Amino acid sequence: MEPQAQSIINGGGGGGGEDTGDVLLSCWERLCSARDRLRCFAQRLATIASDDPRRVAHALKVGVALNLVSVVYYVSPIFNSFGDSAMWALLTVVVVMEFTVGGTLSKGLNRAFATLVAGLLAIGAHLVADFCGGKGEPILLGIFVFVVASAATFSRFIPEIKARYDYGVTIFILTFSLVAVSSYRVNELIQLAHQRGSTVGIGVVTCLFTSIFIFPIWAGDDLHSLTADNLDNLAEFLAGTLKMHVFK
Repeated sequence: MEPQAQSIINGGGGGGGEDTGDVLLSCWERLCSARDRLRCFAQRLATIASDDPRRVAHALKVGVALNLVSVVYYVSPIFNSFGDSAMWALLTVVVVMEFTVGGTLSKGLNRAFATLVAGLLAIGAHLVADFCGGKGEPILLGIFVFVVASAATFSRFIPEIKARYDYGVTIFILTFSLVAVSSYRVNELIQLAHQRGSTVGIGVVTCLFTSIFIFPIWAGDDLHSLTADNLDNLAEFLAGTLKMHVFK
């Protein structure tokens, strides 16, 4: 028992003092336990950072990318050009930024291409549904959303698409549904689609710029290091085996 806690308990007298001492002792033990857990957590973070300092660099790069893309929202002339769609640039950075340059490029292209295709398809669905008038338009839009979302979701079970384009298909479903449904209430649909597509492009470009020019992390470096380590282990094994045969 630590001296402070012992002195607190000894300071109390009588039955009420013992109860107060027990409560204070329990609080003190909880504080010590929380302090120990916090210390262990800090040591774990330090170990993770020391094992691979690139993780710290990646975390800082995400913060830099978010601040860079926030200019779209902070600067009034730029914000007036995009409106509330400027927030899509921030969302793009959060979901696209990956640990390696290749991962960021792959997710960025998936998101940009899926957003473009889904936006164009949703505009086409709106134009077709608009011919049905005010009463038939929501029904036809609902049919379009149901068919496209169901087909795209089923395509994710195809192994080739699951392996390479799963994220892109998810963004396609999200963008098509948002644009198609909002087209019933939005008059300037083409302008809305253009704003969202532009902000997504800005977010993707910001991610690529940050990943490539600020402490770039290439997946090929990890593959090279892993291959070199495996070859060294194989060489040591062969050398040991050769020595055993020579001495025999």
